[in-house]
Order: sequence, then C-alpha cells, then structure tokens
Amino acid sequence: MRAAEVNSVVLHYTLDGPAEGPFVVFSNSIGTDFRIWDRVVPLLAPRYRLLRYDSRGHGLSSAPPGPYTIDDHVGDLLGLLNRLDISRAAMVGLSVGGLIAQGAAAARPALFQGLVLCDTAPRIGSLEMWRQRMDAIEAQGLAGIADAIMERWFSKTFRGAHPEELSAWRAMLTRTPQEGYLGTCAALRDTDLSDSTAQLRLPTLWLCGSEDGATPPELVRAGANSLANSQFALIDGAGHLPCIEEPEAVTEEILAFLKDIKYF
Repeated sequence: MRAAEVNSVVLHYTLDGPAEGPFVVFSNSIGTDFRIWDRVVPLLAPRYRLLRYDSRGHGLSSAPPGPYTIDDHVGDLLGLLNRLDISRAAMVGLSVGGLIAQGAAAARPALFQGLVLCDTAPRIGSLEMWRQRMDAIEAQGLAGIADAIMERWFSKTFRGAHPEELSAWRAMLTRTPQEGYLGTCAALRDTDLSDSTAQLRLPTLWLCGSEDGATPPELVRAGANSLANSQFALIDGAGHLPCIEEPEAVTEEILAFLKDIKYF
C-alpha cells in the first residue's frame, strides 16, 4: 500500500516495472480507480517504470468536499510527481485523466516527453449535460445512473459476453464516493482547455474506442486535429475504456508512440 499526502489530499498510488526505467504516468476516468490499467501494465512493465494513482475522490485516495476544479486535479498530479522526484515522464490519461494530462502539460511542458490522450478532448460534454448528471446523482445516487454509464463505458459485444465482469466494473463505479464523483463532475462541467491544448507542441497520440458513447471518435479526432505534432488511432470494437476491452491494441499503440518519440 503506497500513499502520499499532496495538497492536503492523500493519494493512493502504485509503481510497477524496473526501478531505472523511463517513467510512464497513468491518470484515470471519472468513476474508476487505477485498476482500469491492470491489463496494460504487464505488457509495458518489462520496459517502463509505471506510476498509477487514484485521483482525489476516487479509489483509496481522499475524497474532500467538492466541488473540484481541473486545477485541483492537475495540482495533485504535479505534486505527486514532485514528491516522488519524477522530473521526466510520458503520460497516459483517459477521459478526465486526459484533461488532467493536457492541463499538466500546459503547466509544466518541460516535464512531459509525450502524451497519450485516450477517449478525451479539450472539452468533454456540455454545461447542461453535467448539470443533469449531477442532479440525477443527487436524486438517485450513483446506482441510479450506473446502467447508462456501463453502456457508454463498454461496447454492446463486451456487455453481452462478460456479464460477471460487467457487474464488477459497475460495482467500482457505484462504490466511488459520491462526493468525489460529484466534485469531479463539477471540474468537467467547468473545464474547457481548447486554448491551452492548442498551444501544446509535445508529441501527442489520441486514442478512442470505436464504440465510445461518452467521448465519440469524432470528438477525439477533432482534438487531435486541433494541435500540431499529433496523431489519432481508433481502437476497433471498444467503448470508453479500451484499456479494459482491448488492452493489447492499446498497448501496441502506446509502445509504437513511445518508440517513435525515442522515449526509452
């Protein structure tokens, strides 16, 4: 069990891979913890030092009262990297984790050698969409929206073929502290990084599941088209969490990208 206090929040994290390997940092989607990368880690660990952490309000990290801002999440990440004396890394962020990655790279461009932005965009959803979701959670709890979330997270094929596993992922969502989920909804509601992300010049790979119902491929592709030194790849047959449905395809794209930017 590893934990570090950063910005008055205790963040739960884990490290895998060789101690001297180049760092790759992972940031998760709303309603999940760092276990969403469990199928990718064994494929990357022989070569890279992998840092995963639970964002504030999620997993085993602290869940302070909301609302949160994207700056809160970015500050947590940068504080954790500083605490662990990590001064050079590539970063993989999924959904809100991708927003955190974009914000961190804008704040500390020299720290990051490349970004892998999975199923994300500089702006996710609308003000009204997030208001409606927050109202529904306050009225019904996370269980009240869980089935709809599963339809966005996973492809129809996966949901039909793996009902027991789907139940476990649903439990991860519904056991997320409601305060943490709502706090991060507020951060998503209020965040538009279009201007700062468009100024990024570091190499960037955008990935998206072809069946993503939360950040559809056209949205992610538009993000890729909005900045220089950027590329886009589609993960066929996957929903919003392709690292779970298609870990080999996701890892193949990450490895090719890191090799291309000579991040050894």
